[in-house]
Amino acid sequence: MNTPEHLRYTKSHEWVLFAGDGTAKVGLTDHAQEALGDLVFVNLPEVGDALTCGETLGDVESVKAVSDIYSPVTGTVKAVNEDLLDAPESINADPYGAWLVEVEGITGQEELLDAAAYQALCAQED
Repeated sequence: MNTPEHLRYTKSHEWVLFAGDGTAKVGLTDHAQEALGDLVFVNLPEVGDALTCGETLGDVESVKAVSDIYSPVTGTVKAVNEDLLDAPESINADPYGAWLVEVEGITGQEELLDAAAYQALCAQED
């Protein structure tokens, strides 16, 4: 499993990339997209929406089921990856390139895992 070292991960299979300017991008991990199967729809928040750590920020629909996406941080949506609305399958093709939202004004974050801890978590689930 390829889990980039510079990212942090949640136990619910989201990744976070913190930028030096106090923002962070959030996406779904390779493990998540593989478990979900072919994604056909993504429902994301709007720019300006408040996110709360551990609460739902949106959902994805696959040919198997609808699954919630949980916010790993508390903050405000700065940007939404609009490309995913027309091409949710981009998450399957490049889960670490297809970010979902960019968050600013981060005031809290979940207990995040480094790559090694995340890989161990995934190994336990398989």
